[in-house]
Formats: sequence, structure tokens, C-alpha cells
Amino acid sequence: MSHTNSIAAPPGLPPNFVAFATGGTGEWTSIAETRQYTNAFIIQEGKILLGYKKRGFGLGKYNGFGGKVDPGETPAEAAVRELQEEAGISAPLEHTGTLVFLLDTVPWTFHIDVYSAREFTGEPIETDEMRPEWFALPSDIAGAAFVSDLPQIPYETMWADDVYWMRHLLQGIPFVGRCDFEKDGLEGEGSKIVRWWFGAPRHT
Repeated sequence: MSHTNSIAAPPGLPPNFVAFATGGTGEWTSIAETRQYTNAFIIQEGKILLGYKKRGFGLGKYNGFGGKVDPGETPAEAAVRELQEEAGISAPLEHTGTLVFLLDTVPWTFHIDVYSAREFTGEPIETDEMRPEWFALPSDIAGAAFVSDLPQIPYETMWADDVYWMRHLLQGIPFVGRCDFEKDGLEGEGSKIVRWWFGAPRHT
């Protein structure tokens, strides 16, 4: 992994961001068809709500709550709907980041708008697709609200890129990122991260 401010943003990302984590080898995969998705996280009182994926794409991984943007929806509307469908709660979501993923086993590009909220209404419930679970934030971010009796964020069972941008999400710092994945039958979804780039606004 490399941490540098001199590497330009890769194709698919806006140019006015400064890299905070880059790595991998090879050329960036060409972007063809792009499909829109969302991912939403609840951060509250020293903890973060994640969902364990019980079926479909991402099976066996912890992630935020989200999915495809339906025709006629905005990403913000889709994020609210998906959070309700997957966790049974509503929240005043705010856009926090943008991720672009390419997998060599999928013929389109994932454009993912990432949202977060510091409050919510309702009670998180397990659904057919996701099982909500609270995890403790790092103590240097959670501060006095650190929750010592909760498990730590389970990066080992999350997508490989999450560890690079999660601290920005937790601190409310806007970010963008791109990851290219290749088939690997030994890891998770059958894909491994081969190149990545994450950046924050130049004024941050």
C-alpha cells in the first residue's frame, strides 16, 4: 500500500481529490456500462450498525445497508428505501462518499453512493437478506462514547477495500475511491482486490 498526495485520480472519479491510500499493480480496467447502487451506515454513540449478508451478492460479509437504484429513483431515495427494507429503520441519511468497483466476473461497473446518519427511528430487525449488528468504533474516534462491550469492526469479514475508507466515513470526511477486483476462488466472493485508489477533498 502507498500513501501519497501526488497520484492523480483514476478513470471514473472526479479530479479534485487528493489520494490518501493507493496500491496494487497493472492498468485500470476500462469502464463500460455503469449501474448505480447505494450503501448506508448508522453511526451512533460510539458504535456503527453493520449488516451480515445472508444471501445473494456479498454473502457472508458485513457491510452497510443498500442495493440497486431502481428506475425513477434518485440514489438518495434508494438509500432510504434499502435501509428500511434491509434493517427496518429510517434515518436522515447524508451523502458521505462515492465508490467505483470493477470486477472481472461482472460485465458492468458498480457506482456506489455511500450515506451515513447519526440518528435513526425504529428498531433494527433481521430480514431475509441482512442481520443487523452493532460494532464498537475505534476509541480514538468514539471518544467518551466508546463502547467496550461490543465487538470491533470485523474488517476480516468485510470487503477488502473497507479498511481504507472506513475512518473517513466514521469521521464524516467526504471521500471517493475506486477498486478493481479479479477472480480468486480462495477469497470471499471469489474476487481479490488488485488495484485501489482513495482520496479526500483537497481542502481536507
